[in-house]
Amino acid sequence: TTILCLPRSFEYSQKNAVLVPAAAVGVGGILLCWLQSGHKMKIIDMGNGWWGSGERPPIGKEDATIHPFKIETSDKEIEDLHRRLDQFRFTPHLEGAAFHYGFNSSYLRKVVAYWRNQFDWRKQVEELNKYPHFHTTIEGIDIHFIHVKPSYVPHGKAVQPLLLVHGWPGSFYEFYKIIPLLTEPAKHGLNEGDVVFEVICPSIPGYGFSEAPHQKGFDTIATARIFHKLMNRLGFRKFYVQGGDWGSRITTNMAQMLPQSVKGLHVNLVFIARQSLGRMIRTMLGAYVPWLVGFSREDARRLYPFLQKNVYDVLRESGYMHIQATKPDTAGCGLNDSPVGLAAYILEKFSTWTDKSFLNRDDGGLESKYSLDELLTNVMIYWVTSSIVPSMRYYKENFSKDPDLSAHNRVGVYVPTGIAAFPQEIVHAPRVWAKDVYKNIVTYTYMPSGGHFAAFEEPRLLAQDIMQFVQKVEQL
Repeated sequence: TTILCLPRSFEYSQKNAVLVPAAAVGVGGILLCWLQSGHKMKIIDMGNGWWGSGERPPIGKEDATIHPFKIETSDKEIEDLHRRLDQFRFTPHLEGAAFHYGFNSSYLRKVVAYWRNQFDWRKQVEELNKYPHFHTTIEGIDIHFIHVKPSYVPHGKAVQPLLLVHGWPGSFYEFYKIIPLLTEPAKHGLNEGDVVFEVICPSIPGYGFSEAPHQKGFDTIATARIFHKLMNRLGFRKFYVQGGDWGSRITTNMAQMLPQSVKGLHVNLVFIARQSLGRMIRTMLGAYVPWLVGFSREDARRLYPFLQKNVYDVLRESGYMHIQATKPDTAGCGLNDSPVGLAAYILEKFSTWTDKSFLNRDDGGLESKYSLDELLTNVMIYWVTSSIVPSMRYYKENFSKDPDLSAHNRVGVYVPTGIAAFPQEIVHAPRVWAKDVYKNIVTYTYMPSGGHFAAFEEPRLLAQDIMQFVQKVEQL
């Protein structure tokens, strides 16, 4: 408005009569370009896809029915598992190695003995079936999800739809302890204002009971689009989303794709953008004057010594990532053939990613945070569905297009965002860094305890943080 008013109040001379319109056109052009480029930067194109085998059916001809689904097992499945466990070939561990070389083989012996002789898969299948499961076909593949509605809604309380998205090597089962806290908060002593949720928890395609894509290229953008279509099919026009690990990136993409549908985004992992020269300088300064670069004391505690926590530790923990981002099928075929190999590969992550110090313990600290029944149930979801290979391919599909997972960071997230920063997470993202991508941070919480598998390890802490975030958004 000011620019447009300037020519009117300008005292014309012949020279100005030429300059002012030219300047106005120039400034207007720049402003128009900026607005157009800004508009493009703000959303990810939704696109479309087909991941089924064979030819895509005509538009509108895909079966949109939602079918109830039940997890089942059989004597044959259990006998096959037991036979393979009985044939486990043991490798003696190195003395004093603890978990520094990977999964300690002596402790693995104990896990396998429990799995073979005490773990009751039939009982765990009953546990898995306690929530309502469904299947529906989207873009040619069957999508599995659980949908849990509150059994009782107190008068005056609004029910908020919430999509929870897992990551690797987790599954929908990670959320089994947090679901009752979100759907029946009062029953569990969580009276966070007027917030009650109905929870939709899908399996990422290629994980668990969701069909694996039959075509190349299935990444987080495709997943985000499919989950938008799922929520739309369930009748939700606006909803909340939450995720950690890949779930964080998928839900972030959902907010970047259709911001008008996402009421709020809550994540417990922030993918940090590539290191720029400015970031490196700020990081170096932050070790001495954290306040100068926007770091809190807690940020400084979690970030430094920087090389140890953000280079050496990350390199040590990311060997699997290089394999899965390049040739996942080679290692994957061995894991899909051996339940013991699969358990060692998956459970080692539940050790170190829960607490870095667990490297120094012979049992990897696994049973200090989880029960063997819980851990093996998650492994069994991969085993009975043969989903370890497609879950590993997900890394190749994402990293081959975007080697440092930073391309989407150039698209700002403008929906209200809540960030739960757990102290034992693999990498820490200070609020000042998160703001580069998440432009509307409503809550940023330094969580008192917990690591990478937040919903599985600290369900109550995570539930409280989600509720407080949603309550704030609802009051905006």
